Amino acid sequence: MLLFGGAIVRASVTDMYLRYVKESLQPFLIAAGVVLIAAAVMTLVHEVLRPRQAEGHDEHADHGHDHGDGKPHREPWVGWLLILPVLGLLLVAPPALGSYAAGQAGTALSSQQISDYPPLPPGDPVKVSVLDYASRAVFDKGESLGDRTVQLTGFIAEGPNGEPILARIILSCCAADGRPIKLGMSGNAPAGLPDDTWVEVVGKYTDQTVTDPVNEETIPYIEVETWTQIDPPKQQYE
Repeated sequence: MLLFGGAIVRASVTDMYLRYVKESLQPFLIAAGVVLIAAAVMTLVHEVLRPRQAEGHDEHADHGHDHGDGKPHREPWVGWLLILPVLGLLLVAPPALGSYAAGQAGTALSSQQISDYPPLPPGDPVKVSVLDYASRAVFDKGESLGDRTVQLTGFIAEGPNGEPILARIILSCCAADGRPIKLGMSGNAPAGLPDDTWVEVVGKYTDQTVTDPVNEETIPYIEVETWTQIDPPKQQYE
């Protein structure tokens, strides 16, 4: 428990936790790790300071616990399996969900969502999330986008027709419920880049769409004017 709590705290004070949960959950992870550490320390102190029972001074004292049958018994070895989550946190650092996850799930946009979007902030290009752009393009028919130039950040994935698309994973809570938001790219779209390459694209709204074969929802497009390959951002989820 002490090691597990320590591993959680270690992951929570570095960027590692962002591969598992949303950034807003960091304080709760730290609190959970501290509680585990405190409980482990209290247990250790209790074990060291508790009075020894009279029968604990016999010849069985160094061999385990006497359960009343005259035979020494040790704690079950299965308890050591608790060390596996610790090793997983300390030794295994899985990457954030990327193009493979995007290809296995349909776009998270739902045709039942209600459209009501405020005007974009002033200045061109204006930075918007992939989810915000896709929602405005599908549910608002691009009305709130107009002729504005937008800047989006995402990773390259394979689209329905084999062409590259721009994608971003959104989380409700943690990576287990991650869902992709997908954008087709026309115009000066990136080409020849491997999947999971992060890019920053600048472009404008276009009414071009395609159907996602995974769940038959609509994938909107963006008319790309320029694009730049970038390093993966610290927060890879939206």
